[in-house]
Amino acid sequence: MPSFTIGETDFLLDGAPFQVISGAMHYFRVHPDQWADRIRKARMMGLNTIETYVPWNEHSPERGAFRTSGGLDLARFLDLVHEAGMFAIVRPGPYICAEWHDGGLPGWLTADPSVTLRSSDPAYLDAVGEYLDAVYDVVRTRQVHEGGPVVLVQIENEYGAYGDDADYLRALVERTRDAGIGVPLTTVDQPLDGMLARGGLDELHRTGSFGSRASERLATLRRHQPTGPLMCSEFWCGWFDSWGEPHHTTPAADSAAELDTMLAAGASVNIYMFHGGTNFGFTSGANDKGIYRPIATSYDYDAPLAEDGTPTEKYWRFREVIAKYAPVPDEAPAERTDAPVIDIALDRRAAVGDTDLVCDATYEGLPDASAFGAPRGFSHYAVDVDHGGLLAFSEVRDRAHVFLDGARVGTIDREHGERVIAVPRAGRLSLLVEHLGGVNYGPRLGEAKGLIGPATLDGRLLEGWRAGGLDLGIDRVRSAIAAADHRSSAPVVGPAFAAGTFHLDAPSDLHLDTRAWGAGVAWVNGFNLGRHWSRGPQRTLYVPAPLVRAGENELIVLELSGLVSATARFTDRPDLGPTEV
Repeated sequence: MPSFTIGETDFLLDGAPFQVISGAMHYFRVHPDQWADRIRKARMMGLNTIETYVPWNEHSPERGAFRTSGGLDLARFLDLVHEAGMFAIVRPGPYICAEWHDGGLPGWLTADPSVTLRSSDPAYLDAVGEYLDAVYDVVRTRQVHEGGPVVLVQIENEYGAYGDDADYLRALVERTRDAGIGVPLTTVDQPLDGMLARGGLDELHRTGSFGSRASERLATLRRHQPTGPLMCSEFWCGWFDSWGEPHHTTPAADSAAELDTMLAAGASVNIYMFHGGTNFGFTSGANDKGIYRPIATSYDYDAPLAEDGTPTEKYWRFREVIAKYAPVPDEAPAERTDAPVIDIALDRRAAVGDTDLVCDATYEGLPDASAFGAPRGFSHYAVDVDHGGLLAFSEVRDRAHVFLDGARVGTIDREHGERVIAVPRAGRLSLLVEHLGGVNYGPRLGEAKGLIGPATLDGRLLEGWRAGGLDLGIDRVRSAIAAADHRSSAPVVGPAFAAGTFHLDAPSDLHLDTRAWGAGVAWVNGFNLGRHWSRGPQRTLYVPAPLVRAGENELIVLELSGLVSATARFTDRPDLGPTEV
């Protein structure tokens, strides 16, 4: 069987120097029926390795579970990498950042105030150990010396930016080795002296994460990793998008020049991202460095392979650079072709307030969403008030739509620093709260969602709340729309569901045009495409071809604000928004 080790200056594959030329692709952000296509296109660009994170919270929504079906079939993903003649790098965290909800940590863990996250706290390590054992059951038999593709496994993730607990890192190493992982183990940190020192151990191989000034940053890395191969295991060739910001892009020529510098220096590299994919459903994270910034649905990342799997200018530039240092196949991917343009009447309706989708209970005080299972999508709160006045909360996480006796009063938006709103009179006060993304980086990691108390009206404590999550299981949503039995072509007043059908001659990628909509969520054939929001930057939602079928298909939209026209359109090209403001 092949061997993969670390030598004095290089990675060694069967004893010979080997330069890792890798690209990041997260299996959980790509429809599983498209994995093989994306992996094949990575090989056509000249990559020899695929890297992926593993999201603990997706695999283990409850403690003791480890889901591996459908889009979470890590074993199948790694096997497809192997079948393509490529190697693999696995980064199981347990914390992954990745602009992913709560950095990949599960809600049942973050909701426990007695647990100290990302530390040598025994309670935390017990939970982590269960998770890592499950991951390594998949990885162990797929290591290169077992005849599989896996050549590297990473310990934790950018830990030097968060903590300084060497015992914690050693505990992860011990659990990893005890689970039968024999390939080299790495860490990654930004090339700053403090981060590299705190985030690694001398017995692990330190790598760097950066997107520019490659020569300078490789030199910094070399001071902390005096022997063995230099590696940028996150070469940021683009960037992620946040709601309300421009679509981020990086000039292809600049990124290609940085890649050339690293490969010419003999360094190994993992391009982050080669193919970004999509934050389907309620999986996107958020950043909060004083201002809360939720991550958009598209994770295109301005990557070489676009969100819909088509090559970009960056793809061709990178391919030319890689060809100087490694063999590149003659075969090349096709350019994008126009997707079908389809207009749809959203003529079936159900107002959210008229459904039975709120799963609430009575609370004396104001509960945050962890009290009712920490639902990712939405929570709902209601209380009777006997007079008007100034309604105030300690914090709103993350955006509350406020109603009095069913009439809209306004919104309270965390991103704007808002905590108060004027209530005009007595009545039944209700709030539909959007949970826009769990903070994935820094000290607010895993924080609770919903309304954060105390809640007061003119300074007096409000008690006697009804609160719970909004059940958006697709069967419940379909039943609610059917029960409403309401058809209309009038504009949609949110919050409401609007649904319609469309016909396709054959399955095809689609791009759902959302530019005329407010905010909400869309489903195609029961699959949650993710959030839409008029704040942008993105103006379309990507619909992978495997989600649709020849014949009749279904579109359901949850619109929180309103639709001037009760129609939807699939457009011919993706639109990820302006690159400047």
